[in-house]
Amino acid sequence: MVDIRIATKDDIDSLMSIRLEMLKVVNNLLEDYVYSDELKNESRDYFMNGDQMTVLASDGGEVIGCASMSFIRIMPTFNHPTGKRAHLMNVYIREEYRRQGIAQKMVELLIEKTWEKGATEISLDATTLGRPLYKRIGFTDSEECMVLTKQ
Repeated sequence: MVDIRIATKDDIDSLMSIRLEMLKVVNNLLEDYVYSDELKNESRDYFMNGDQMTVLASDGGEVIGCASMSFIRIMPTFNHPTGKRAHLMNVYIREEYRRQGIAQKMVELLIEKTWEKGATEISLDATTLGRPLYKRIGFTDSEECMVLTKQ
């Protein structure tokens, strides 16, 4: 059974492992690709200190997927009086676990927690593969990106 939960700082090794795996897959990198120290160090720092929330999906204790929400604060506007916005990124599930609703559950959990934090808008940069999922959840196209606005 797949477990989906919000990661904590204690999960740093799992967070780093699944992120680096995701980067290899989505960028078609060779299995033995070596990441720069800068990328690894900055990624680790972001997970430990960044204004973010990441969900991990695990099967039998093995991490099989992740999704992250980055939080952004901008000048408040009439449409977004809190100025709190978020950007969904790095939604990834290992190939053998795809088409089982895991990604949707991860994204829905992040959306729920994002609204609880007071954000009024979530944006994302969708891949062709991910676009149907995001539309099903309620994201709409915009000229700049896909956006989900809290009603």
